[in-house]
Amino acid sequence: MKGFMGGWSSGRAEPPEVMEALVQRVRTLRASIESSEGCAESTAAVLGSYEQRIADIDAAMRPIQVSRQAAQRAHDNIDRAIRAANDILAQVVTAREAEATILKGPHEDLESYLKAVDRLKQVAGFFTLKDNFKNCQRFLNDIKILLSKSSLMIEKEFNNLMIRHSTPVEPDLLLGWPSNTEWAIDGYAEASGGNSGDSKHPSKSLATAMDRTPAMILPRIVPLLNALAQRFVQDGNQQSCYRIYRDARRSALELSLRKLGVEKLSKDDVERMQLDALEAKIGKCTQFMRIAMRLLLPGERKLCDEVFDGISFNKDQCFAELAGPGVLTLLSFVDAFAKSKRSPEKLFVLLDIYEVMHVFGSEVEVIFQDSFCSEIRGAALGLVKLLAQTAQETFVDFEKKIEKDTSKTNIHDGTVHPLTIYVIDHVKCLFDYQSTLKLLVQEFETGSDTEFQLGVVLTKIMQALKNNLDGKSKQYKDPALMCIFLANNVHYMVTSVRRSEAKNILGEEWIQRHRRIVQQNANQYKRVAWSKVLQTLSVQGASSTGMSTLSDLSSSGVSRAMIKERFKSFNMQFGELHAKQSLWTIPDQELRETLRLAIAEVLLPAYRSFVKRFGNLVENEKKPHKYLKYSPEEVEELLDELFEGQQSGESKK
Repeated sequence: MKGFMGGWSSGRAEPPEVMEALVQRVRTLRASIESSEGCAESTAAVLGSYEQRIADIDAAMRPIQVSRQAAQRAHDNIDRAIRAANDILAQVVTAREAEATILKGPHEDLESYLKAVDRLKQVAGFFTLKDNFKNCQRFLNDIKILLSKSSLMIEKEFNNLMIRHSTPVEPDLLLGWPSNTEWAIDGYAEASGGNSGDSKHPSKSLATAMDRTPAMILPRIVPLLNALAQRFVQDGNQQSCYRIYRDARRSALELSLRKLGVEKLSKDDVERMQLDALEAKIGKCTQFMRIAMRLLLPGERKLCDEVFDGISFNKDQCFAELAGPGVLTLLSFVDAFAKSKRSPEKLFVLLDIYEVMHVFGSEVEVIFQDSFCSEIRGAALGLVKLLAQTAQETFVDFEKKIEKDTSKTNIHDGTVHPLTIYVIDHVKCLFDYQSTLKLLVQEFETGSDTEFQLGVVLTKIMQALKNNLDGKSKQYKDPALMCIFLANNVHYMVTSVRRSEAKNILGEEWIQRHRRIVQQNANQYKRVAWSKVLQTLSVQGASSTGMSTLSDLSSSGVSRAMIKERFKSFNMQFGELHAKQSLWTIPDQELRETLRLAIAEVLLPAYRSFVKRFGNLVENEKKPHKYLKYSPEEVEELLDELFEGQQSGESKK
């Protein structure tokens, strides 16, 4: 080829032998190619025969493979069937074991019982998905029947536990409980004069109160009740759970109150009570309210929260319904008292119960703050307003009673009248209720000056007393004794006010005005009682000669008979006044001494002067003591016996 290519390349003609060799080589090459093609065809033919044989083998093996695959599938099906059977058998065994535990009931081992119920529910869920199982439906029906029995057993156990352990709290425990000295809801202590630190956090105060309460049910029983209640709700028996708990606890609360002494009373029952019995009843009622608000109601609220902890359950409604009847029974006495016939004698009892109810009403708003408790809140707050209205009307009645008092008590000695003492005692006692009175004022005069309003009330009462005393003074025929009576009583009013907190309410102007009234009556007494006696010591106009002074009478030799008559007249009038006025009484030492001194300052100088000038005219008489019966010193001593309430002629010791 090289030579061929090289000859071609040179362009020269190759020799014949070269060309022959080249041709020969081409022929050989062609023969080789033809031979290779034959081999390829032979190889292809062989390969084709192999493919056929393989196809024949595949065709022969296919039935065997199908059979083998079918066998594998059958094996897998058998395995699955065995596993399913084992699962079913396990579920049946579980169901039988759960059945045995459930049929024993929950009272022996509640935890195991509830676990058995849970397992049985899982079995029911398992068979619900096995609708191709031949006896599935019958088995499911059996399980459902057993679950229904378990629900009834749970309900029965819950009911039994509630009844067995919902016993009343004994009175001794309630009366002796440590927190019995404090109010339950600290947030409303301001109403009773205490600290109001938690007033903006009533829930915190309620939680504090709950922590102080005795256990309403044994603590070890509460978790059992909670577990049963949860199962109740899960089973859709919420209403049965609600009813059982409410009825059991309502009965226990009402029985606790009844054993404590709480009873439902009517208006007629209250009106039949004597004042002493009524006051005792109010005291007990106050104690019952405090116990209920500190211990029983917070305790019931705490128990309700614990039993239904973690449960979607309307605890507020349940608590309202179980506590409502007991609270209304507790309030029945207050309601009957508020609606009974008003009487000024009941005023302080009324203020006592109003003070308690004001705090009670505030606490009710905290403990019964949800919407389901509106009836209880309305009853308590309505009573607070009713008591406030009754108190206001009682003050008006008291004022009218004072002014129109027509008691026939005879005060012969002009001393302080029992009505004055009664009214002043009431006024002084009112200041033990200053905080309560201010609450009353705020109930009707929101935003007003409470002290000013109290002053208005007290001023009206004191004026009514003064008006009545003016009327009573007119019963005295002796105008001097009338003045003593008024001076005694008004002075008693003034001194009592000055020595009490009433002075801050009535004010200094009131005190000074009534002191002037005392002074006016004292001056009037001196004029009407002693003017005639003083006239006996004057000789002005006593003679027809018109001589007007003692010196004129003496120098002109006035009739001794006239002087003797004047001495006799003085002795008689002074003796009568002493005998009479020594029986009169001025109980206040300051007023008594003031009046004695006022009389002595006028009478003694006039008597001494008269004796000094005319005593010599009667000293030489056979019986001088008939005319000079009293020496000036004896007159002074006798004046000191006035207003002591002594018997006539009895000497002062």
